[in-house]
This record gives sequence, structure tokens and C-alpha cells, in this order.
Amino acid sequence: MKTPIASSSNASSDISRRRFLQHSSLAVAGATVVCEFPVVITSHAAPDDPIRVGLIGCGGRGSGAIRDALASSQNVKAVAVADLFADRAKACLDGLKKERNAEITEDHCFGGFDAYKKLLALPEVNYVILATPPGFRPIHLRAAVEAGQHVFMEKPVAVDGPGVRSVIESGEIARSKGLGIVAGTQRRHQASYVETIKRLQDGAIGEILALRAYWNQGVIWGRAWDPGVSDMENQLRNWYCYTWLSGDHIVEQHVHNLDVGNWVMNDHPIKAYGMGGRQVRSGKEHGHIYDHFAVEYEYKSGARMFSQSRQISGCSDNVSEAVVGAKGNSNPGSGYQVKGGTSWRFGGKSANPYQQEHTDLIAGIREGKPLNEARQVAESTLTAIMGRESVYSGRLIEWDAALNSKTSLVPEKMEFGSLPFPEIAIPGRYKFV
Repeated sequence: MKTPIASSSNASSDISRRRFLQHSSLAVAGATVVCEFPVVITSHAAPDDPIRVGLIGCGGRGSGAIRDALASSQNVKAVAVADLFADRAKACLDGLKKERNAEITEDHCFGGFDAYKKLLALPEVNYVILATPPGFRPIHLRAAVEAGQHVFMEKPVAVDGPGVRSVIESGEIARSKGLGIVAGTQRRHQASYVETIKRLQDGAIGEILALRAYWNQGVIWGRAWDPGVSDMENQLRNWYCYTWLSGDHIVEQHVHNLDVGNWVMNDHPIKAYGMGGRQVRSGKEHGHIYDHFAVEYEYKSGARMFSQSRQISGCSDNVSEAVVGAKGNSNPGSGYQVKGGTSWRFGGKSANPYQQEHTDLIAGIREGKPLNEARQVAESTLTAIMGRESVYSGRLIEWDAALNSKTSLVPEKMEFGSLPFPEIAIPGRYKFV
């Protein structure tokens, strides 16, 4: 993945490569992004130029992501952390003090709903990790891009149509500024997947006729409702169980497998038709999300992708993808076989993909060839949202309707206090708008 910036020969001689990375956030902070995206003058970064990372979202994935970034490349430093909950930011800070390349002081540890703004205002930060619950991703991505930051953002990147549209627009703003954006769809940076899918797209198994995508597993973490804190805090502390925060598990987790399907097809589906429910995980502590989904997606070519995602313990688990072509079939993660012909299976070594995605992004920063994955991950996120809305409503949902939906799930006011418990969707009654 690549990141910095298109350069101007007139100005690049005046701005050292080292100074650019140190102050890239200041270089574009004043640019307006209302109607036309400005052209930002920047320069390449040398291999030894420092990457100074700010983490927004200090939960388990964020704490893991910043360590992956630190281990991915040379001369990468952690310089700031921010989280809605100050206690979590402080815990992350304390954990990072053990890392030799963490240089975070107490005044670079922020809490509160505006913590991300305080971090983005730091001139020394030039690489931001966005790892808050997905409902916040469109807001934080826009703020990071407007601040002139290269971004690694976790998946999924939105929970509704307006959020997806915002991410796509932010991606275009980033492109105009020469900023890199990489998403946490790590299979796109895993050699076994990369080599296999290249062969599939080159026609190794002929026309793609069908795909299968699974993420079936047991129940994951959850928190009991705490009557001593507000509705908002309860939902934020137990974010996975609320669609406005996670998108439901078909979006938050199954997006990985759906992304592989879109990658193979080099396209997105045009329709989704599914069913699911909330059979086992039904208590208040489980919020209002479902525990199983089954969706059939249709692509423009007529190919179908059959999708399952389940979080119910005691069942057969399956996390995988499969592709059926006119001449053979494939499991993208491990190889393919052409029916009646020669077979191939990936036999090389794959680096840790959670680190590789940072390696690729940082390499691009230093080469001046920014990768921009905003649209592809936005489309995979919308694929999952389209499936969720079909299951919730019991109706066939088309791509354009999902993309252009006016329904925003994220509350208008972000503050601790009363927040009505969202209704559980009932197919046939729930209306997709």
C-alpha cells in the first residue's frame, strides 16, 4: 500500500523528504474540501524517514494494529493514542510503554468524544490507525484525510449507505491529496490469496459461475448491561451487539469473506436475497443483532455467491471461501485445481498479513506511490450491508438502493445519556429505506 503524495518539481527541492513526513499533516491541514479537491504539493520520503503513528481506538484490535505497524517496517514510532474512554486509552499507553519504539507521553493520550480531533491536531503524527467501532469510521476517516494523514483503517468502514458514500468520497479526497489509505482486509496482503486470485482472474478455471463464502463460529464476547451507567455508555462498551456501531456480524466480520468474493469477480453484486434470525443469542446483553444470516448474492455476469455467517456455539465451524468455474474450482486461500488438467497449490511463504498490510502502506509512503483501498473496502462493506438489509426486511435488495439509502443508523448526538434501545428487526415488518 502506498501513501504520500504527488510531487511538484518546483517545491520538492525546498521541502526535505524527512521534513515532509514530519509535517505532512500541517502541509494540507488548511486545504478546503467542499467542492473541488485541492492539489497538494509534496515529496517522496526516504526509506529511513520516520513514520509516527497515532492510534484512534484503543480496544483489542487497535492495540494489536499499532503493534503490527511497529513490527512491520523500520523507523516506525508510536507517538499518540486516543479513545472515547480515557481508561482504555491509558491502558493502551501503559501497554505500549513496554515497546522499544513507542514514544508516547501522557499529554499525547486523549479521551472523550473529541479525542480523535486532539490526536489529529498533533503536528508530529503522519500515519493514523482508525480502530474505533465501525459506526465512527466515516467521521474519523474524513477528519484524518482533511488533516492530511495517511490512514490505515480497520474494516468494515461503515454501517449504512450514507456512511459508505462518505468513505468513497473521502477516498477521492485522499487521492487528490496524494494520501494513502489501506484497510484491514488483510487477505488482500496475504501471498496465498494474492497469487491464487491472480490466477483465477487470468482464467485458470474458466468463467466464474459460483462462489461460496462462510464465517460460521461460536458466540463471541459480550458485556452485561450495567444499570449504573448511561444507555450510550452501555452500548459503546458492548458495541459489537448494536447495528449502529458494528453493522451486525455479517458486516463486522463476514465482510472479510465477501471481500474475497468481490476481489475474485473484480466487481460487486447487484442484488441480495437472504434470511436469518436471532434464535440463540436473544437476551438484552446481546443487543439487537442477529446470530445467523444466509444470503444469495447475484453479480452482473449472472454468477452467484452463497453466503453464510453464524455465531452460535456447538455447531460446525467454517471460515472459508470457494470458487467454482467452468473448468475447475478453487479455495483462494490455499490454491486451485483445474478439472481434468494440471493442479496448482500455493507453496510459498506468507508473511503475517496483519503486519504486511502496514508494510505495504508504509512502503508506498516512502516510494511516493500511495495505495488507496477506500472504494474497494467501501464496496465490500456495502455488499455486507445489502445482505443484512435483505435479511432484516425479508426483501430482495438491489445495489443502487443500498448505496443511495437515506437511513443513517448513527445517532445525531454523540454524548453520554439516554439512547433508546434499538428495535430488533422482524422480517416482513422491518422496512428498508
